Amino acid sequence: MAGTVAMVTGASRGLGRALAIAFAREGAALALCARGIPALDEVANAVAGLGADVLAVPADVRSTRDLERLVALTLDRFHRVDILINNASELGPTPLPYLSEYPQAAFDDVLQVNVTAPFRLTQALIGGMLLRKHGVVINVTSDAAVTGYAGWGAYAVSKAALEGLTRTWTAELTGTDVRMYAVDPGDMDTDMHRAAIPDADPSELARPDDVARAFIHLVTSAEPAVAGRRLEAAALGQ
Repeated sequence: MAGTVAMVTGASRGLGRALAIAFAREGAALALCARGIPALDEVANAVAGLGADVLAVPADVRSTRDLERLVALTLDRFHRVDILINNASELGPTPLPYLSEYPQAAFDDVLQVNVTAPFRLTQALIGGMLLRKHGVVINVTSDAAVTGYAGWGAYAVSKAALEGLTRTWTAELTGTDVRMYAVDPGDMDTDMHRAAIPDADPSELARPDDVARAFIHLVTSAEPAVAGRRLEAAALGQ
């Protein structure tokens, strides 16, 4: 993957951090963003220590201005993005409220992070991918998109919408060399999962580092998966 530029949102912890490190080990240059500046800086230092060229941009993906700044700085530094991973996700209020009691502002906030931000970033970068006739966009989804879990409210709705976005955009990319996927990483040992299910047994959860390798396989496979599909990380590479 030397010479490839990957952008990862929500890169300061959990799966985002693991993805940044995994892609750095494969030789990719990285544009990373997250809200938490100290944690983002720590990841950037770790990635640089692996020899990767890295740009770390503090950004709140709910902010149009922050997204525009992220894209502008990335293109100024690297001139392109080959791989976009829309990983940043917002769970919503915890304990998880039922929809009948869900605060409107919180509902809007979750959709801003989980649906609108991926739409905006993809729209900003896909033109360059089409011009170069190469590109991969991966939207991180969840089984909550396809299975109704009481209390998962806006998060489930947002991930279902993200999968719809993936399918629709794939149809519009027919005949091009730009691929788009929705990847479900499964239940992982992350801060978000602990917030959602505090009593979950960590030993039964996937490690983000292991899941990140599935993303690498998807991007580098000589026989790419059919674009637009909903994929489970656990099945990739098998």
